[in-house]
Amino acid sequence: MTTPIRPILGNACAQAATAREARFRIDREIAGRSALIVALDAAAAEVVDRVAERSWGAARFFRSPSEVRLGEELADADVAIMIGTADADAGAAATIASACSERGIMTAGLILGDRDDVSAATAALRPYARNLLITEDEDDVAAVLTALRA
Repeated sequence: MTTPIRPILGNACAQAATAREARFRIDREIAGRSALIVALDAAAAEVVDRVAERSWGAARFFRSPSEVRLGEELADADVAIMIGTADADAGAAATIASACSERGIMTAGLILGDRDDVSAATAALRPYARNLLITEDEDDVAAVLTALRA
């Protein structure tokens, strides 16, 4: 006779139910990633400026793709995040994504604006960002950076 299988609850791994289990909890902060955050247009540069004012680990922020020396900046990067609005520079996104692909670096794209207004930018970035978020909320940029431990 076998022991019946108990389902694992979705929050079970986040909770240590006993003192014995609590011994295995990691209480110290996990080191962050080395993130490269690049604005793909002028409106996105303003967002990048505001987000960069917050406390971040090893994140490096650039107002324009022309400021980035890809070879140097990607040498120790774990993730590259491209931020754009309706005027996002698709050519710059392609260049960044291609360099990241050659180095095995994850790419993400965040497009800020109303879905109808940013459809062209979305289509331009879609081939180049493994993860793509379209949002009207500037705070989502900080939330994504936090989730990626930037």
